[in-house]
Amino acid sequence: MIVLGLETSCDETSAAVLRHGEVRSNIISSQLVHGRYGGIVPELASRAHQRLIVPVTDEALRTAGVSLQDLDAVAVTCGPGLMGALLVGVNFAKALAFGLGTPLTGVNHLEGHIYSTFLSLPRPQFPFLCLIVSGGHTQLMAVEKPLSHRLLGETLDDAAGEAYDKVGKMLGLGFPGGPRIDARAREGDPDAIRFPRSLLADDSFDFSFSGVKTAVLYWLRDRGYYRDGPAGTIPDGLLNDICAGFQAAVTDVLLQKTAAAAERFGFRDIAVAGGVSANSELRRKLRTYATESGRTVFFPSPEFCTDNAAMIAIAGDLRLRHGHIADLHLTAVANLPL
Repeated sequence: MIVLGLETSCDETSAAVLRHGEVRSNIISSQLVHGRYGGIVPELASRAHQRLIVPVTDEALRTAGVSLQDLDAVAVTCGPGLMGALLVGVNFAKALAFGLGTPLTGVNHLEGHIYSTFLSLPRPQFPFLCLIVSGGHTQLMAVEKPLSHRLLGETLDDAAGEAYDKVGKMLGLGFPGGPRIDARAREGDPDAIRFPRSLLADDSFDFSFSGVKTAVLYWLRDRGYYRDGPAGTIPDGLLNDICAGFQAAVTDVLLQKTAAAAERFGFRDIAVAGGVSANSELRRKLRTYATESGRTVFFPSPEFCTDNAAMIAIAGDLRLRHGHIADLHLTAVANLPL
């Protein structure tokens, strides 16, 4: 089966072709226009998707060496995400499927992240634990069988990636903050500045990252490095230590909550997905834990960590094989639950 996947939930316009479960193309156009605003501007995102969806889809088909007539199905993200952005992808997918007479399926964006670890071998075996950690979501999910997911815990405030972006903005590192903080942290001392770890004494699997973000703000403000915005240049060595201390706090919480869930419910396989799954320190800590505990941890390839259409295509392929076909009443749902 040849599946075209489409992803427009936020600020990446992406199209991918999956053939017999193998990624033949995965084209991503990132909207660089948002950097100057320090975050995603929904209206600009929607307009960019409108301009890009056709050329990105054409490039995905061309790279895969297939035509529209070769497609067996179309899979599209229908939520959660920015409403205007989602509508661009959903309406384009419906028109395309209707015109071609091919099946259509709507995919939950988080479902796409979960099955991004299935885009390469080896794959986690059911049942497995999945940590979804991105700019918009931080959740622990029990994946009991294909398309059967049970929420164990989630963030009560900021998502981990959101905290990275906000701290990056405080430090004058720009947007997105995650990769830039990660790079700086590798050169810093994680023990030089200790920031709080929230909810570690709690026996739930919920997360909270607003506290560590606020702690960084107060630390900077008390030392004159932040007023209504970044104030003054932070010396490189100190900046690296701040990034390392912040990153240590976030990844400690992610590690300990994930480990606690794996041990309580007896999961041997752990999948990690979402943009923050590319973080070098999170990968190091989880791999060390997996080795020491006799578990196996799975990460997507770097190109499948951030929002991309290949993950929508493979989740869509799975949904189609289980009979989940949408009609032309499919619509976008900004807060679509998994």
